[in-house]
Amino acid sequence: MGSLGFWRLAQGDPAWVAAVDPDGTEYTAGELLARSNRLVHGLRELGLERGDGICGLVPNGVDGLVLYLTALQAGWYYTPVNWHLTGPEIGYIVADSEAKAFFVHERYAAEGVRGAEESGIEERRRFAFGDVEGFRPHTDLTDGRPDTPPDDRSNGATMHYTSGTTGRPKGVRRRLAGIDPDDSAELMTFLLSLFGMKPGRPAGGEPQAHLVTSPNYHTAVTQFGGSALHMGHTLVYMDRWEAEDCLRVIERYSITNTHMVPTHFKRLLSLPEETRTRYDVSSMRWAIHAAAPCPVPIKQRMLDWWGDCIWEYYAATEGGGTIASPQEWREHPGTVGKAWPISELLIVDDDGNEVPAGEPGTIYMKMAGTEFEYKGDREKTEKNRLKGFFTVGDIGYLTGDGFLFLSDRKADMIISGGANIYPAEIENEIVLHPKVADVAVFGIPDEEWGEQIKAVVEPAAGVAPGPELAAEILGALEGRLARMKWPRSIDFIEVMPREPNGKLLKRKLRDLYWKDHERAI
Repeated sequence: MGSLGFWRLAQGDPAWVAAVDPDGTEYTAGELLARSNRLVHGLRELGLERGDGICGLVPNGVDGLVLYLTALQAGWYYTPVNWHLTGPEIGYIVADSEAKAFFVHERYAAEGVRGAEESGIEERRRFAFGDVEGFRPHTDLTDGRPDTPPDDRSNGATMHYTSGTTGRPKGVRRRLAGIDPDDSAELMTFLLSLFGMKPGRPAGGEPQAHLVTSPNYHTAVTQFGGSALHMGHTLVYMDRWEAEDCLRVIERYSITNTHMVPTHFKRLLSLPEETRTRYDVSSMRWAIHAAAPCPVPIKQRMLDWWGDCIWEYYAATEGGGTIASPQEWREHPGTVGKAWPISELLIVDDDGNEVPAGEPGTIYMKMAGTEFEYKGDREKTEKNRLKGFFTVGDIGYLTGDGFLFLSDRKADMIISGGANIYPAEIENEIVLHPKVADVAVFGIPDEEWGEQIKAVVEPAAGVAPGPELAAEILGALEGRLARMKWPRSIDFIEVMPREPNGKLLKRKLRDLYWKDHERAI
């Protein structure tokens, strides 16, 4: 194949700055290559074989990147673990993934140790970045090992665990092709080429830098960052995302591309005008967003500020998706785009029959050449499939010319008085209120209607919660939203429970209202 792929680029230009840690420490491609080569040698001595897996409970930065590069050139699976989980939840993933080595950063030592004990992984397979009780220093695997490329290199893969709406999370596992890691990495860059992205300096292009804004345990964050690195882009990591800090980093490193979520946009736009204009963001060429529907006015304001660099897509860990260029979105405001060239969409009713254009139904997708299974759960793998397509339970509709619009998650849909009500539509209106920082809408029990609409609002900084604010928020919906969709009541919360990738943990809120009822939605 061609000249892309981290290992080829690193050998050709070892001085290229391939990654920048959140503290500003720069790492050359040569350093990362040597570290990952040594780690392959050390883990093979530990007994790891092709098809085995490793887990990492590590913050954003180069330590996790080295684990990723190690697995992807040695034919192993790498599972980055969500650092917000508790010990038992971590232990479940380490055990379920059958990890042959578990790496823990000292920042997460307490839950990491509990997770190791819960999983039953042998002590000789526990390794630490920093000081973690009962774990060996990770340097035990690398000290004295050669930094030369290992023999018998073969492509590996990430195996992310999906959070799921019910039950335990499941690992999305793809069959390994057994091909050269660089050829596999070059195939990965197809994802970024869909957005028109170009190779960076070591691959013969202009310097490019990719900003990692969200935790690397999320599939999209790993995929976009990894693909950018394989294209020769410098990865610049953020630790804890803050709006002004994000603008500072974009200016400091001339960031050309990033992956974001609508929550990032909302918080950037909430900055005072003088703060926003203080930073030069003109280097940005591709600000790609996904994970949740973006309210049309918020995206419009980002386009007005950053220009036509705001791209959108819709996809899932399992594979397949859509893409909307800035131009396509301007022509079809609110769309998440058309199917990728290698992807197909199917919208069906509750009986599995395809619905006409414009009619909402469950979204099914498929992507050529990406068969997957939920590890250890054949039943779930088959349950979410239909004629070779799969679904994650989202609802939406297609226009006659193939543009997809999202309505909501099936699990979040409210059925009140027999009518289907989509919370996302209500949330998208309420969040536009200047005194609202964040909002969640869901159904709560109602003896007469089955469910009534509840809104939980996080007020903007300095805004006092209470009945007056609730009345003001509802009043602003007049003429914009049918009254049948208005929340019957609004409660207030100090901080909305969201994952750092922007995903709302709605079940945490909803369970409080359903806990004394027989049925939980």
